[in-house]
Amino acid sequence: MELKTTFAEQLKALHSGTPERAAVILQFSAREDLSLTYRQLLAGAGAYARTLEREGIRPGEVVVLILQHGEDLVYSFWGAILQGAIPSIMPFLTEKLSPERYRADLSTLISVAKPAAIVTYPEFETEVRAALQKGDSVRSVVVTNRIESQSEVDFASWKGLRRKPEDIVLLQHSSGTTGLQKGVALSHHAVFNQLNSYGKSLLLAENDVIVSWLPLYHDMGLIAGFLMPILAGIPLVLMSPFDWVRAPYKLLQSVSKYHGTLTWLPNFAYNFCAQKIRDRHIEGVDLASLRGVINCSEPVRWESHVAFYERFKSYGLRFEVLQTSYAMAENVFGVTQSKLGSIPVVEEIDREAFMGERVAKSPFDGRPSMKMMSSGQPIENTKVKVLDEKGNEVPERVIGELALQSDCMLTGYFNRPDATEKAFRDGWYLTGDYGYVSNGEVFVSGRKKDMIIVGGKNIYPQDLESLTYEVPGVHAGRSVAFGMFDEAQGTEEVVIIAEVDSEDAEEHQKIADAIRLHVTKNSAIALRYVKVVGPKWILKTSSGKTARSANKEKFLRELQEGEGV
Repeated sequence: MELKTTFAEQLKALHSGTPERAAVILQFSAREDLSLTYRQLLAGAGAYARTLEREGIRPGEVVVLILQHGEDLVYSFWGAILQGAIPSIMPFLTEKLSPERYRADLSTLISVAKPAAIVTYPEFETEVRAALQKGDSVRSVVVTNRIESQSEVDFASWKGLRRKPEDIVLLQHSSGTTGLQKGVALSHHAVFNQLNSYGKSLLLAENDVIVSWLPLYHDMGLIAGFLMPILAGIPLVLMSPFDWVRAPYKLLQSVSKYHGTLTWLPNFAYNFCAQKIRDRHIEGVDLASLRGVINCSEPVRWESHVAFYERFKSYGLRFEVLQTSYAMAENVFGVTQSKLGSIPVVEEIDREAFMGERVAKSPFDGRPSMKMMSSGQPIENTKVKVLDEKGNEVPERVIGELALQSDCMLTGYFNRPDATEKAFRDGWYLTGDYGYVSNGEVFVSGRKKDMIIVGGKNIYPQDLESLTYEVPGVHAGRSVAFGMFDEAQGTEEVVIIAEVDSEDAEEHQKIADAIRLHVTKNSAIALRYVKVVGPKWILKTSSGKTARSANKEKFLRELQEGEGV
């Protein structure tokens, strides 16, 4: 994949070579698909660039985009690039987000990122203006219905062509956040290094078609499902994440219709699709064109791959298509990638040694075991090592914190030199993720910040959640574990919340008893607090991950209101 040194130069080259080639096909719930060629894309982006120029937005200044899925989001992002500004996409307010929390995040974004402009849609203009305070950096609120259309591509007006490879090109959110408390600042150079390395690991080719439903305010959607295809000249089929949640079968229909070859799913989406999609929704669907459905953004699970494959194998899905990756915004996106065309490495390890000794050993003497699936090997020009709590590198198969070095690293957390300095040790970026390495394969087990300490023992909630999925009635991705300090005991107690399909109280109690028994028997803790709830109790982040702290707050609130466990 031959990529230029800056985004604007690459876009100019793509337009010069194939102006009528499809850049992106936008899909909507109540409209026909809209195909945008590179000429149309750059003409639309040019209209936004001209507006930003008129509003006095200079190269190097941040432009925040708060927009729904559609042409305006696409045009405004690339319009900021053409003007040489730094775009940053933020989620818009939906019924699933707390208005108070959203407004607080927006205020924090403005105070930290100091954007010169905010682009939004007419219905949200009042909300944006209400967040502005005297002395803020925001000089302009650009509303989409006031953009004058432009039919011609005017290269001479592109101030983005004067940007340098080391300049910051965009800000993206650390996964799981709504606001921009830690905006990851990425240079043109870092992004292109990533796209070249990650593209090689995918064996990316001109005949690929990427299909994505992922939100553009997180790294997986922004990089894999937006920047990579558009900058590489590969067709992108893009739908709204909210349309996907309401009707996940639409992704499979789009793969079939456009002969999609690559798509990305967080682990929970494998289970979600397997459970929610009905045969009547995918009649005639053919998934044989797929060569990569890549599991990324949370710890990957073998059981989820099996469930997805079993559900859709009769529609042409091959098992070796299901792949894995480990990624993070601070490395632009991909850190590792499994080898396409072969099944990701799966190890069966001793469960007690993993949970208690934090070592991945082979099981023996009939002891309980568990399956760990690799997230693949580091991509080109990226190194991964595992550290103990003192920062020393540990041997293979010992669990510790993953650290990495690469030529794709962030320039820094934007306007947060304190956070940038704290994130590195001796030139290595500390990921905050736990895992181990075996034969070059990277196995990710969970987040450092989620750890629970019970009686001096380190307990990892993901391990306990995995145990709950072995209890009949509890589906993968539908339980959450966290710690709750017990004043009398002087240590944390573990709480597990598990969602089930039933609303029957007697059934809830039966499943809770089974969870308590199974977790106590198969882990280093005696589990006391289990709450079984009906569907949709568990809160998720804007990227679809389980929001551990938010669920803890909800549990404690209900506990105070008398809804005990």
